[in-house]
Formats: sequence, C-alpha cells, structure tokens
Amino acid sequence: MPVVVNADARRTRTPNALMTTLASPSQGGAGQAMWRVDAVPGMEGPVHAVAGELVWTWLEGGAVVELGGERFEVGPGDTMVLPADVSRQMFADPGRGFVSIVVASPGTEVYNPGGVSAPDACDLAPKGTDRTVPPWMG
Repeated sequence: MPVVVNADARRTRTPNALMTTLASPSQGGAGQAMWRVDAVPGMEGPVHAVAGELVWTWLEGGAVVELGGERFEVGPGDTMVLPADVSRQMFADPGRGFVSIVVASPGTEVYNPGGVSAPDACDLAPKGTDRTVPPWMG
C-alpha cells in the first residue's frame, strides 16, 4: 500500500528514544527505510556502527554527534550524512532532546565496533560481535 497512515506506523520505544517507522519494505512497500526519532532530553546513545550509510535531518531540538573521533553540533534544519562502518554516538540536548528523520537502505545491520557490548545495552542492541537489523529499519 503506498499510504502509511500515521495510526498504523510501527513504533518502537528504546531507553533513549521513540522510533516511528514511516516507510520500509514491510510498511508501505518502500525501497528505503525511513523513520522518525524522538530522543529524550539528555539521552546518551550507545557507541555503535552501521553497515550502511544513514542520512539524518534534525527537525527540533539539538544534538552532538561523535562520528569517527570528530564532534559535530546539529540543530533544526541540519542534515548529516553518516557513512557506513564509522563509529558513532549521539547526545541529545539536555533540555529539549531532538526530533529527526532518518533514511537508510532497508535491512542495514548495526553492530558494536570492536565487538564489545555496553554492559547496560538495551535488549534491541547487538550483543558482542552480533549484527542486528533494528525493527524500525525492516
């Protein structure tokens, strides 16, 4: 179906954000995965890497993105292209959090750089050297 009605959008809550799948192969029959991220204020995302390119556009709030050892501050209207296989971590604005739209190839795997899991990683995070496809990307 070419229309994904908001009420039917797949929502996945993590400790850091609400991910809302806007389109994907299993939702709307899309050739790309597109989702909305509503990050909680002050969240510190896990260090991770993604096996494919992601394009993030910030709509509200702000964040600091650590990408391959560099720090970038982003806010409303900013777009960032995160290349494949580069370590990253995101930090949401402490007072506002952020809202972003993200696009990626469907089925793109997420993994832990160096194969080391954070001890407090959520149930959806890859463990050890595992690679996983987050539910919002399928």
